Amino acid sequence: MARVPARVSRSAHPSGVGVSAEVEIHDTSVLLALAGPRSERLRVIGDEAGVEIGMRGNSILLAGDVESVALAERFLGEAVALLRSGTELGTADYVRGLRTLRSDPQVRLRDLYDDVVLVTPRHRAIAPKGLAQKRYVEAIRTHDLTFCIGPAGTGKTYLAMAMAVQGLVSRAYKRIVLARPAVEAGEKLGFLPGDLAEKVNPYLRPLYDALHEMMDLDRVEGLIAHGQIEVAPLAFMRGRTLNDSFVILDEAQNATSEQMRMFLTRLGFASKAVVTGDVTQVDLPTSTRSGLGEARALLSGVEGISFCQLTDVDVVRHPLVQKIIVAYEQRDRDQTPPAPRVEGARR
Repeated sequence: MARVPARVSRSAHPSGVGVSAEVEIHDTSVLLALAGPRSERLRVIGDEAGVEIGMRGNSILLAGDVESVALAERFLGEAVALLRSGTELGTADYVRGLRTLRSDPQVRLRDLYDDVVLVTPRHRAIAPKGLAQKRYVEAIRTHDLTFCIGPAGTGKTYLAMAMAVQGLVSRAYKRIVLARPAVEAGEKLGFLPGDLAEKVNPYLRPLYDALHEMMDLDRVEGLIAHGQIEVAPLAFMRGRTLNDSFVILDEAQNATSEQMRMFLTRLGFASKAVVTGDVTQVDLPTSTRSGLGEARALLSGVEGISFCQLTDVDVVRHPLVQKIIVAYEQRDRDQTPPAPRVEGARR
């Protein structure tokens, strides 16, 4: 009879407060991958789940209140199954997984991390890294127009790009069109030498970087040469109708109201569009309204259009990025002036 990946035994804690549990993992390689170097990932589980955690032999020991121990047990059991199937989990995945299981007990970790959008030439699987990202990917699959708003590092553009490349490779679309407003991020770059393409290239570099991670360089250049991939400033979209295309507008918070309206009306038959941006990083002049914020106000609730919101919890860059975002968001809240007080009518 095949052995289960992990066996759990639970008992009342000797102190009389809470419970203790032992999760036995038979596969030593899985146990070591789960614990991480110097058991650093176990400490992450302990901190995030709110339990005391340690390792003895092939067992992980847990102690804490009933709910916290149950959360850690469930995470360990599902993480073991994922690791045994070959799914790679990073430390940030532990944090997101535990927070997701706590907020939505109906979700399974496999549902979060087993939805592979694209496999790169280096055999790296690109997949949602949390519940919010999974809902974002599902929204792209089921809607012709999807807006995704969230802070830097949450995978907004990266996942949209992966979906676009997958659509092109599977021949669901004939071309990918990637657009971005050519707006300087708080500094004046001055005169740029070269022709028009060379002048706008610095603004489009992040899109090229993402493409080169997902496809071989020679293939990307070949598809660009044949017009199947187009990377262009947003202003170049005027007057066009984009049929059979997967269209992405990146950094949409820097699109003006007029530009956003122009872009949204370019969508043609058998096409899909994704608009991504961070409303907290608008680089437009103070007197100019962001087209992304206006679109959210005007189009929320329109059938066929999906709005997805990502937060600092969904950050997939260096762990410090999440802390930086939280610090700046707290500063912004502290600087927001209080609403004017309305005095009642005097008798």
